[in-house]
Amino acid sequence: MAENKKMTLNNLPEEELFFGHKACPGCGGSLTLRLVMKVLGPNTFVVVPANCMSAVSFYYPAMNFGCNALASAFPCTAATMSGIEAAARAKKLEDYTVVGFAGDGGTADIGLQALSGAIDRNDRIIYICYDNEAYMNTGVQESGLTPFGAKTTTSPAGKVQHGKLTHKKNLFDIITAHGIPYAATASVGYPQDLINKVAKAKACQGTSFLHIMAPCPTGWSVPIDSTVSVAKEAVECGLWYLAEYENGEYKLNKDPKEFTPVGDYIRKQGRFKHLNEDEIREIERQRDATWVRIHEKW
Repeated sequence: MAENKKMTLNNLPEEELFFGHKACPGCGGSLTLRLVMKVLGPNTFVVVPANCMSAVSFYYPAMNFGCNALASAFPCTAATMSGIEAAARAKKLEDYTVVGFAGDGGTADIGLQALSGAIDRNDRIIYICYDNEAYMNTGVQESGLTPFGAKTTTSPAGKVQHGKLTHKKNLFDIITAHGIPYAATASVGYPQDLINKVAKAKACQGTSFLHIMAPCPTGWSVPIDSTVSVAKEAVECGLWYLAEYENGEYKLNKDPKEFTPVGDYIRKQGRFKHLNEDEIREIERQRDATWVRIHEKW
């Protein structure tokens, strides 16, 4: 395939660079990795910290990446990537990519310091946060990117506490506040948009960051064949936006004139089944405030 030919869902390489793993059926994280690796190609160094994808991929005697890959400690995904990138430069390698796949907890909580440092140095790496909105690998615990009201094992839905008490961190703003060369949000519900952004990140000569919505049927209590449709619905109801930050400017890739009902999205997921109408309205209020801020700022 020519380098200048735009990749689409119809002409993606047939070669599989992430395969044979033991992820749960319908896993949004594994779908993310499969699509991303098809765009990045075999000349890629992969770093995966403690998360579902390392747990289902790095188990003796199998290794499920068709390229060089390394399982790192939880907090140091970005630091490990920086070291690999420095070594590649020292060896005068050409035509290579360094990418990391961390979960929401490993990015917004445990790995944020190392990520901030890598952006500050402007290392030529691609950091990908596949966001399933909880620490799924260790039993569905609340993370900084778990949404308000969601039931997890550490934010139970009981009489005293009705799921998570606080709203999801605004990770995209945290990252773009660094003045990063390229950052974007994406969703497995919009795969062509995701592919386009991975290609941009690959071409970036500095640090790039992708925040990808990747539902977890197990943790969200949704059917295993609904991963893509649920991820798409999150965008359509306004709880996830598709955007880019490049050369200091923001761009919305999709700006819905009307949102589908938040309640329809919420009620399909077992993790939200305990919420009452007031709590669903609070989620809508927060969504509306986010979009007002987006339109005012961008």
